[in-house]
Amino acid sequence: MEDSCNERLDFGKMGYGCKHYRRRCRIRAPCCNEVFDCRHCHNEATSSLHNVFDRHELVRYDVKQVICSVCDTEQPVARVCTNCGVNMGEYFCEVCKFYDDDLDKGQFHCDDCGICRVGGRENFFHCSRCGSCYSVSLRNNHSCVENSMRHHCPICYEYLFDSLKDTTVLKCGHTMHTECYHEMIKRDKCCCPICSRSIIDMSRAWRRMDEEIEETIMPENLRYKKVWILCNDCNDTTEVFFHIIGQKCRHCESYNTRMIAPPVLPQ
Repeated sequence: MEDSCNERLDFGKMGYGCKHYRRRCRIRAPCCNEVFDCRHCHNEATSSLHNVFDRHELVRYDVKQVICSVCDTEQPVARVCTNCGVNMGEYFCEVCKFYDDDLDKGQFHCDDCGICRVGGRENFFHCSRCGSCYSVSLRNNHSCVENSMRHHCPICYEYLFDSLKDTTVLKCGHTMHTECYHEMIKRDKCCCPICSRSIIDMSRAWRRMDEEIEETIMPENLRYKKVWILCNDCNDTTEVFFHIIGQKCRHCESYNTRMIAPPVLPQ
């Protein structure tokens, strides 16, 4: 009897769903009363509507009704279909109204984030200041930026907090999609798009600039001019001799600096 019950619960597992999730139910969107395979399917469809005023996103918590994909019975949100008795999702979150048959993702609900995440609860911790779950490798090992995940990726401008894509936390504490990060590095962009701090070890590049400056003879009228600079890496301000190749921070020896006062001749 127990085997028969389990067999019924597992009927159709991984056989239904969409490109986002394998699941045995669809949702009725309360905002437009239309039926979609999942929240992301809804958002993709409505974001492309011709009339911009009709475009909208589904709030996951507002879903009240689901339709079983096995028997087409519409019913209130629950794990098991009230008509045919199948599990509509091996993973089910009553808070997020979320279903998924693919348990290999390691889904878990974070009460502090208020949403479900993937990757295994044991592999993540919630940083209360940053306002999101981070890899345990970053515990006590990252720069906190208040609500750093609750903004848009500075490269592709997709909202990061509930994005399906992997996210990278930069040395400065700001965040972006991992694929956007790698694309930026590939194009030799090595500064955070938000705060301009160096995001990788630039010491070799700074040594090359030292060598280039030593080999470059400045024009006589610029040789002894000084400028005030602000270092993007350590936020120190200092007065240094102007050079056409770059100005080096005296505090951290970074060339990631910008002039905050024009060159002036010594008195």
